[in-house]
Amino acid sequence: MNVEKLLAGRLASALAVVAGGPVDPAVRRSQHADFQSDAALALARRLDRAPREVAAEVVRSADLGDLCTTVQVSGPGFINLVVADSVLGSLASAMAGDDRLGIAPTATPETVVTDYSAPNVAKEMHVGHLRSTVIGDAVARLLEWLGHRVIRANHLGDWGTPFGMLIEHLLDVGGSGAAHELSVGDLDTFYKAARAKFDADETFKARARSRVVALQSGDERTRRLWQLLVAEPERHFLTVYDRLDVTLTARDFSGESFYNAMLAPVVAELDRQGLVRDSEAAACVFPDGFTGRDGQPLPIIVRKSDGGYGYGATDLAAIRHRTQDLGATRLLYVVGLPQRLHFEMVYQVAREAGWLRPPARAEHVGFGSILATDGKMLRSRTGPDIKLADMLDEAVARAGDLARQKNPDLDDTEIAEVARAVGIGAIRYADLSTDRTRDYVFDWQRMLSLDGNTAPYLQYAHARIRSIFRRAALAAPPGTAITIREPAEHTLAIELLAFGAVIAAVEQTLEFHRLAGYLYTLATTFSRFYERCPVLRAEADVRASRLALCDLTARTLRHGLYLLGIATPDRM
Repeated sequence: MNVEKLLAGRLASALAVVAGGPVDPAVRRSQHADFQSDAALALARRLDRAPREVAAEVVRSADLGDLCTTVQVSGPGFINLVVADSVLGSLASAMAGDDRLGIAPTATPETVVTDYSAPNVAKEMHVGHLRSTVIGDAVARLLEWLGHRVIRANHLGDWGTPFGMLIEHLLDVGGSGAAHELSVGDLDTFYKAARAKFDADETFKARARSRVVALQSGDERTRRLWQLLVAEPERHFLTVYDRLDVTLTARDFSGESFYNAMLAPVVAELDRQGLVRDSEAAACVFPDGFTGRDGQPLPIIVRKSDGGYGYGATDLAAIRHRTQDLGATRLLYVVGLPQRLHFEMVYQVAREAGWLRPPARAEHVGFGSILATDGKMLRSRTGPDIKLADMLDEAVARAGDLARQKNPDLDDTEIAEVARAVGIGAIRYADLSTDRTRDYVFDWQRMLSLDGNTAPYLQYAHARIRSIFRRAALAAPPGTAITIREPAEHTLAIELLAFGAVIAAVEQTLEFHRLAGYLYTLATTFSRFYERCPVLRAEADVRASRLALCDLTARTLRHGLYLLGIATPDRM
């Protein structure tokens, strides 16, 4: 159902005849036709011939009569292609008749570990966790739908020095007092109190450090207290994930503690391979190709001078476990761009150790920061990070006010459903519609606008299409053939048939702003179609075809937004 591939295949054959060998047909969308190929320009340079002459010969050799109504050479040697309406109608009908919208599951499924969200158990989730959580969830949704075995890994910060502090503070406060502090969900208050004591009281600091040793050694009482501390934050995380429509569950928690028993064997194996060197009493690995500003090799500390293990050891243990025990061939780390160097060094060590060898590979799915409207890092008015739960509350409240203004006929239950879908959708879409490698500005007014490239606009476009069927008290007739008659229908069909190519590209690049941009273009294209092509007032056969086009558009919008983790209410 991919028009571009059909055209590329035919042109590739013609180009091979002219060139005497394979040539990339370089077919892409065009403002001057449906599609355009500039392959003749590069080929002309190879053959030392005039580009228009080469393009004309390719056109004469190409078997495109059954696919295109127009095949023209334009400009310096471009080949412009206009697809026949009958071809578009046939392909759109096939897409409409397929539950998967013409996209078959991958023929080569992989086991993919997606490492994302990763909040610290010692603190409440805040805005800094949003991007990893939302982007990672979109990655997991897309790859799973395409047929890959996706293992979600929520690498919680649940180990180390902070927990020595917290356990000692828990003992000082007493069980009932601590339980009360944690039950109100104010995890930051509990952590800050422990941190203040750690910084001010040398005796407390010594106790906390001793407690870390006991925790790492498996002391039964310490582990029981640690589990008490971890339980409430994990419940809090699950509540936030549920509200944010994130697919992470308790089964996906895979914190630093999970790898504790693997650390010594990992360091021992690295040592046996001759990769470990002592540096200032610490055990380090120096991956090839990484040097500091002074030109000296950069280390990853795998075992500290006090016998504890560094973050690098945990990350290496995770790679070893994921490739050897889980059989993963694609490891995705949805982590902020500032951590890029660390992960590239870890990947290199894993390659040198033989844990990360083809077909297994690791990718850093990096992302930028969230900024306030003043261009600075997004913070609360008092300075600390904004709690993610508070942000979700505000999003739903604002969306509820918007729903009441726009559609006063909705009852309270419908308002609540729309408010949640629109508020949460606005937050997720603002993130995913931005190139993930860039910073973006968090602006409530823009995010919740019903105009422009926003989730509410796309959700409203979907609801508007559904209202067509609701007003007519009918559904799209199953199996209805789509017939393309008008230019606006032609343009809409071209856009619908691009869905598969967009999904295929995002599967590889994990650039979800491309999917978001496609959905926005589809919605605006449908709006122009609806203005120019009467649907319910058309004659019976035309009406049936246009209803099928409407239904196919709504389904494509709905599924594309689902892959982004965004709900699509039928009424707004």
